[in-house]
Amino acid sequence: MTTQRKLLPRSFYQRSPEMVAHHLLGKVLTHHYRGEELSGRVIEVEAYLGLTDPASHAFIGKTARNAVLFGPPGIAYVYFIYGMHYCLNVSCLPDGEPGGVLFRALFPLKGLSTMARLRGLAENAKPKQLTGGPGRLCEAMGISREAQNGIDVTRHHSALQIFDDGYEVKTITATPRIGISKAAERPLRFLLTSP
Repeated sequence: MTTQRKLLPRSFYQRSPEMVAHHLLGKVLTHHYRGEELSGRVIEVEAYLGLTDPASHAFIGKTARNAVLFGPPGIAYVYFIYGMHYCLNVSCLPDGEPGGVLFRALFPLKGLSTMARLRGLAENAKPKQLTGGPGRLCEAMGISREAQNGIDVTRHHSALQIFDDGYEVKTITATPRIGISKAAERPLRFLLTSP
């Protein structure tokens, strides 16, 4: 890993969710949580295509709940699911066009003991136990709808940011999305074969 890292600009997110999802793999998601940086490498994401995608929260049109997905790009969209888990997404496409990418898994890099504490696990918990899955990821990173929904991840002083640290992605696998009942067959889930 290089020491130089560059904050991803808004233009990075102005593309299709499928393209943004593909290019988010290998990047570093950071949350400045109570004076500590929690970070992990993005190893699994899913693209949601907005108005043309029945699985997207934007498919029903703009509401108070999903307004973030309608732009501008590069804004955190956090929702609560099953009455127990938060899920983190980032908005894509130009302002007014809805689309987003769901963060499904990270490989933890910094703040592992805090992540374990937030998850209620032992300090030596395996990476998959910490940040494998969208709900675990948010819990380990201290992310909630109340605190992070609507945060601009492209700003230098945001608590939530995404960086390019020069990590070289070698192999990406595309599969159907999981955990959904509509349009699940589309190959819009992307994974790094090895972090």
